[in-house]
Amino acid sequence: MRNTLAAFILSVALLGGIRTASAANAIKITPEITAVLGTAEHYLDNIKTLQADFLQISSTGETSTGKFLLARPSNLRIDYAPPTPIVIIANSEFLSYIDTQLKQVNHVLLEDTPAAFLLRDKFSFTDGKLSVTGFERAANTIRISLVKTKDPLAGQLMLVFTENPMVLRKWVVTDAQGTIVDFTLINPRFDFPVPENAFLKNLPQFDLGR
Repeated sequence: MRNTLAAFILSVALLGGIRTASAANAIKITPEITAVLGTAEHYLDNIKTLQADFLQISSTGETSTGKFLLARPSNLRIDYAPPTPIVIIANSEFLSYIDTQLKQVNHVLLEDTPAAFLLRDKFSFTDGKLSVTGFERAANTIRISLVKTKDPLAGQLMLVFTENPMVLRKWVVTDAQGTIVDFTLINPRFDFPVPENAFLKNLPQFDLGR
């Protein structure tokens, strides 16, 4: 299972590979959508730290749980619970995929991963770097779907919020092959202090380029 999950996580992290899916088209941005996007941007900009458990479900049939830690705009860490020996760490430049059992590390540029969106210094849905391909607002829930404007075939990211009060609940990534991963935050805690050493804790044997 580890090898299958590892390959899946890497494919999602890279949002790359052979382009087999059709690119979604950008939608028309109405005044209503503009107002909601502005509220979501303001909300995301004000998140400084995030700590949560998570449930990850993929369309390949695999399910994982673990711990998620974020301190914008510098650090992110995802610890998968046993039996999955995977840790993902990102800083402002690189994402490191760590197999703690095999003691192997792979590095990719942060900008080539969905994590770049979570760690960006300033959120914007309308700065030209991203295209909004879907928008839903119903039952106190907002769903915003995005692709990279320059590479729409690379994959899609959907953010899911409750609206009142606005809280980020999950994101769903669809990679270039159409594989979907649903990443749900459980009991999220926002803006509690997180020490910087928490992101490298228990990983002294790995060269993380820090």
